[in-house]
Amino acid sequence: MNLMNPNNPTCDEYALKAENLSKTVTGPGGTLTILDQVSLQVSRGESIAITGASGAGKSTLLGLLAGLDLPSAGRVWLGRHELTALDENGRAALRANEVGFVFQSFHLIPALTALENVMLPLELSDHEQPRKAALDALRHVGLEARAGHYPRQLSGGEKQRVAIARAFVTRPTVLFADEPTGNLDQRTGETVIDILFEMNREFRTTLVLVSHDLRIAQRCERVITLDGGRLRRDDRVRGDNA
Repeated sequence: MNLMNPNNPTCDEYALKAENLSKTVTGPGGTLTILDQVSLQVSRGESIAITGASGAGKSTLLGLLAGLDLPSAGRVWLGRHELTALDENGRAALRANEVGFVFQSFHLIPALTALENVMLPLELSDHEQPRKAALDALRHVGLEARAGHYPRQLSGGEKQRVAIARAFVTRPTVLFADEPTGNLDQRTGETVIDILFEMNREFRTTLVLVSHDLRIAQRCERVITLDGGRLRRDDRVRGDNA
């Protein structure tokens, strides 16, 4: 199993690299192309937004970059590791060590407290002090006082802040955020985005953000626009994500 590509001299320069990614699915109506020959490179510590209309392929591209799914064609590297050369277990192990996720629907475990939800990835990786690290992460998002509350006792914004704490607690190399404000009102969403970028700056994590909201997308250093599964634009917006 080839985890690295020694013939690729640029593999150390990028947190992510995608080469000619395509994704097709076959149904009763025939073959549908969701992504078509998409290539991109994301530098270490860079923040990029993936935008486009509904059905443009944004979440599909994020899933392929994160190794949650495999492309129909093309290759993906996470750092020096070629995700598309790994089996499902290999991709899962790499994600556990290198990747964090924030989703629109929070994905908190209802039977666990906020603290226990944040502790979970640390316990799965045999962290020496999971409780201390999880409390510190909750402190970063302003929820230390809510550590003992269950998800049902938290507002939508608080749930997403717990999800952000859980995503950052393992100090991931890359954080993927898929419409992180999609279930929140505008004011709460702005607060959550502020926290997301603050933590991203502090931990110098590479950020890949999917959003249909151009105001949020333009806080990233680059904005990538998909249209009908194809990469239409790749614009540098700014030199920081303040």
